[in-house]
Amino acid sequence: MNIFVSNISFKVKEHSLSELFSPYGEVASVRIIKDKETRRSKGYGFVEMPNDAEGQAAIDALNGTRQHERDIVVAEAKGKRETDTNHSHSAE
Repeated sequence: MNIFVSNISFKVKEHSLSELFSPYGEVASVRIIKDKETRRSKGYGFVEMPNDAEGQAAIDALNGTRQHERDIVVAEAKGKRETDTNHSHSAE
C-alpha cells in the first residue's frame, strides 16, 4: 500500500518517518518530496508498506497525530501523482 503523508515538519527526515510507521509492519520505502532547487522538504511524502492490512493499521493509528509540533495527515495515496509531471490530474 502506498501511503500519502502530509503536513510533515520540515525537520523530519526519511528515517524518522520509517521509524514512525515500522511498529505497524514492514516499511518497504519512504520518500519525502523535496524542492528540486532548494532541496528543502515540501512537507509531504510517501510511505510504501507491502501489506495492505498493516498499511491501513498505520493510517488508522497515525492520521491526525501530533509529530514535531504538527498534526500529520495520513491516507492511502490515490494514483501516481508523485511521478506525475506532465499529465493533467483526473477529476475526483
